[in-house]
This record gives sequence, C-alpha cells and structure tokens, in this order.
Amino acid sequence: MRDIAKVSWVALGGNQSSIAGGPAETVAYAIDLLKAQGYNLHAKSRLFANPAFPLGSGPDYVNAVVGFQTDCAPHETLEVLHEIEAKLGRERHVRWGSRSVDLDLIAVGDAVFPDVQRQNHWRNLPLDDQMIQTPDELILPHPRMQDRAFVLVPMAEIAPNWLHPILEKTVLQMLNDLPQQDKDDVRPIE
Repeated sequence: MRDIAKVSWVALGGNQSSIAGGPAETVAYAIDLLKAQGYNLHAKSRLFANPAFPLGSGPDYVNAVVGFQTDCAPHETLEVLHEIEAKLGRERHVRWGSRSVDLDLIAVGDAVFPDVQRQNHWRNLPLDDQMIQTPDELILPHPRMQDRAFVLVPMAEIAPNWLHPILEKTVLQMLNDLPQQDKDDVRPIE
C-alpha cells in the first residue's frame, strides 16, 4: 500500500481547446504529461463538467482530480504544473477566466505551506478580494478547496477520507458542507 502522506493532489480543469483537443482531451493529456515527468499515478477521478465561474462567463469546465506520488518538493511540483499549463496554451490574462487548462496543487499529504497563519489569511479572504488578489507564494492546502464543489466532488471519488490539516475535516465532510446546488452542478461526463 502506498503512503498517502506523500501523495500530491492536483485539480485539473479547462474550458477551451488546446493542442491536445477539447477540454476533456486536454485534461487527459495533462495527466499523461505529469506521468511522463516521473509522477507516479496514485488515483484518478472521472471527468466532470460544471458551469464556469462567475456563472455565464464562458463554456462549462471539464474537471478532474488526480493523486501522484513524487519525491519532488511541492515548489518543484508547482513549477512542473505551470510548465504543463504553458505547453497546453494556458495564458494568464484574466483571473478566473476561460482557459485551456488549469492545474492546481491542492494538497501534499498533510503539509501546510508556508505556515498556518498565511494559509488562514488566504482561506478566509472575502470572495471579492479573492477575485483580484493572488498570493505570491505557494499556499497549501489550496486556500479555496473547501469552497469548490468542482474540486471536492472528484476528490471525494478518490480520496474521501483525506483530512484537511487545519480545518480537520475530510473531503467528504467539506463536500457535505457545500450547498446542494453547488454539488448538483458538478456532473460526471464519463
């Protein structure tokens, strides 16, 4: 049995085409590119569709979550994720805008980066501020994972009992805390 404490959880999503094809093909290709970089697949969710945020801002997204085992430090993994995004045509013009692919490092085991205080600051930031501010450092666990059904629904398929090291809630508990409509909006497509 693999040690789940060393698993890096990555959320993948996109709603525009790339060199790999449409959003579903792009997400699948991004997973292949991670494996080609030496990341060992631990678990992979199905693909899901959900509306763009803010509502009506673009075509539906295709999302998935994967777990990889790696000896790379979280900062190195983040660099690899950004390289894959660039290879697949990701351009960062508008925060939370349409994109070919988005690869978010959601968590690495029970690690907290850079520290509890800064993770709490970004996690508790009001939505209006989240839409315009971006941290200049790696924040783990991802400060908005507990708010996003499009992350928690696929993650619940593969890591329902992963425990948030600060909130002390499992993925299933965080998912159950979300409004039912948010959960219903995330639909399996495979």
